[in-house]
Amino acid sequence: MKAVLVRELSPDLSGVELAEIAQPAGEVLVRVRAASLNYPDLLMTQGTYQFKPEPPFVSGLEMAGEVVEAPADSGFVPGDRVRGGAKTGAFAEYVALPAAALRKVPEAMDFAHAAAMGAAYHTAYVALVEIGGLEAGQTVLVHGASGGVGLAACDLARAMGAKVIAATHREDKLERLRAVAQPDAAILNTGRFREQVGELTGGRLCDLVFDPVGGDVFDESTRCVTFGGKLLVVGFVAGRIPEIAVNIPLIKGFSVVGVRAGEYARRFPERGARIAQAIDQLASEGRITPYVERILPLAAWREAFEAMARGEIIGKLVLEP
Repeated sequence: MKAVLVRELSPDLSGVELAEIAQPAGEVLVRVRAASLNYPDLLMTQGTYQFKPEPPFVSGLEMAGEVVEAPADSGFVPGDRVRGGAKTGAFAEYVALPAAALRKVPEAMDFAHAAAMGAAYHTAYVALVEIGGLEAGQTVLVHGASGGVGLAACDLARAMGAKVIAATHREDKLERLRAVAQPDAAILNTGRFREQVGELTGGRLCDLVFDPVGGDVFDESTRCVTFGGKLLVVGFVAGRIPEIAVNIPLIKGFSVVGVRAGEYARRFPERGARIAQAIDQLASEGRITPYVERILPLAAWREAFEAMARGEIIGKLVLEP
């Protein structure tokens, strides 16, 4: 089968290629119809993500497709439409996964949107609902809002009845972000953006700050959290891992909470299953919908990875084998 194979770690994708490899074997064999690109996929080709698979490995966190083979006790039969994935393996024509790593695709959802649903919305749900305790009427500041995870956080927060301030560092994305995310407000998170957040909230500031960016954005976000609020640390796309003097959250009365959504589900599998059911229910009701900006063939994997590296995508980019 064809697969995007990482033969060597490299800063410029030079160690990655579309290769012919053996079809995998495992509990449930799935014919991949669509696979969603995530930022960790790019980082893993460089060896800069916290999970560091040893090359060679097939890239790709998540996909959607059709079951080809499944054990009788797996809960799946050939022809079932499923979504899911693991830390690697999705950018291929076939993937073999344990039954626990798969879920049936909601009837009204196509493969591209099903592939884009998993990691982004799981991360957003764990951060905002499970850890953040999001309630209707609260205000959420979402950084990196034009990315797949950030856009999912905007979508989910809006579905839960929250007021959403979507933030990006790129002025050229603001209008598209407003149209796609449909937030209550969209701002640039460069420089001293606390004043603008204060104006938008009538001085109350934000109950939750969703931060997958880190660096200077985190530093300024400590000034944007209301008393009793939470600053949710999701990642460090900016590159710099920030530090905070603990007297700041003490005096201002907010919490800084780390979010490892995948690890959360692994440590608490019952909660993970409940989260997946909640996301499926919201999707089935039409309350949340992943935004897929671009669909490319698997052979155009390099174009997809480079577009992500340049930060030009809003929402999700999907590869189709």
